[in-house]
Amino acid sequence: METILKIIIIGSPGAGKSTFARKLRDMTKLPLYYLDMLWHKPDGTNVSREEFDKGMREILNNDSWIMDGNYLRTLEVRLKECDTVFLLDYPLEVCLSGARSRIGKKREDLPWVESEFDEEFRQWIMDFSKDQLPQIYELLKKYQKDKNIVIFRSRKEADDYLETLLKQQ
Repeated sequence: METILKIIIIGSPGAGKSTFARKLRDMTKLPLYYLDMLWHKPDGTNVSREEFDKGMREILNNDSWIMDGNYLRTLEVRLKECDTVFLLDYPLEVCLSGARSRIGKKREDLPWVESEFDEEFRQWIMDFSKDQLPQIYELLKKYQKDKNIVIFRSRKEADDYLETLLKQQ
């Protein structure tokens, strides 16, 4: 398997990007950065786009990283810099269930604990395949020649991949 040093993990909220990213980090020992931790403040507000972009560029300048998060506005910038993309393209019900299951749990990828399944966030997940995925696939197509792009359609496919990776170590 080729060396992977700069990885982005994208997909619908609730798909399990952060869980996959943590498992990958633990196996590869690459530093993991959550874009949600860059964008969100602990009080639930957001940093400015400029501050977010500056923080993201600082990460991109490192020799190796795993970057977890969609942020479609900045996806192309990250695609240009990465060598590997993992897209978790799971069915809607899997993503809704995943998002529901983390309510009330402290997470390292979000600076607060979600206390409820916010209706606006639920709608964002429901609209993801219509509003975001077509643009994501368009960008992946544009960069497919010089990037290692791995698309998972189920959690089992992602788990099998990680298991294979573990066996190769």
